[in-house]
Amino acid sequence: MNDVTSGPASGQPRRRNQSTIVGPLVVVALLAAAPAVVYPVFVMKLMCYVLFAASFDLLLGYAGLLSFGHAAFLGTGAYLTAYAAQAWGLDPLLCLLVGMVAAALVGTVMGFLAIRRKGIEFAMITLALAQVVEFIAQQASFTGGEDGIHDVPRGYVFGLIDLNNVTAIYITMLVLFVVGMFVLWRTINSPFGHVLKAIRDHEDRAISLGYDVNRYKLIAFVIASVIAGLAGGMKAIVFQLATLDDASFHVSGAVILMVLLGGVGTLYGPLIGATIVVALESALATSEFPAPVITGAVFILCVLMFRRGVVGEIVNWLAERQTRTSRPRRGEAAPPTHTSDAHSIDS
Repeated sequence: MNDVTSGPASGQPRRRNQSTIVGPLVVVALLAAAPAVVYPVFVMKLMCYVLFAASFDLLLGYAGLLSFGHAAFLGTGAYLTAYAAQAWGLDPLLCLLVGMVAAALVGTVMGFLAIRRKGIEFAMITLALAQVVEFIAQQASFTGGEDGIHDVPRGYVFGLIDLNNVTAIYITMLVLFVVGMFVLWRTINSPFGHVLKAIRDHEDRAISLGYDVNRYKLIAFVIASVIAGLAGGMKAIVFQLATLDDASFHVSGAVILMVLLGGVGTLYGPLIGATIVVALESALATSEFPAPVITGAVFILCVLMFRRGVVGEIVNWLAERQTRTSRPRRGEAAPPTHTSDAHSIDS
């Protein structure tokens, strides 16, 4: 009986659920098939940076926190994962766990010191603290100083899966990538994520409703640092090294560029943005033109053409198109809703 009242609107949740499932499956399928046409190490590097950018988007896009020091977590995860593998000879997954815990500790300290500030003050505090992390990485004995940690053993997962095998390490990195992205997706679409968005949109209103906004921001900061630490650890295992570049301001600036290019506040944005930046840097690595100049020019061009980011503009265009198609044409009557008929039938 209730089918009488169903119209175009009733199909929207179903289509939304289908897109929620189909989109990630398509991305995973493309990544699984990518080594057949693209160098596997490049795709693994891309997965690391997509995960890194997605963790930053949790802060900027969903919590409204602009951090200038996000590379501190990538570098911490890379260094501690590399050290645990080389000095302690742990299982690669345990090495990654060590890097993630270390990144979480750094994120907790940085978040506790910065989270009570807003806007540019928050951004500058994170930048200053990230410089401290980079200085420690340069001076500490276990990090190898300016040389970094090289020849990191990839090891065996569970003592069985040899990560020196290209197929084995690729599948392992793909699984870790999917797990990391799922954690971010689940965080964003949980009640916790909804509160984060409320804080981003109207912090004073969230405070008036009784939410401890600093606690929510700190938790988001720590979650982002853990995922960034995972990305850094994955990168250290893939390339078998950890260097100062992983914790540098250049990387913090690059991740901002990735998210702004792709689109803030959408998990697909970091995917597109990181792909553009990583592909450009790889293509320009042997070019006579300086990569930062070309990357900057592309960024300016994209900002002028796609002010919401690539994904943001696509989503906005689809929304406008759907609005135009659902609006009745001039001279046509709006379709009947049959609401009164439904009530008479149900009664």
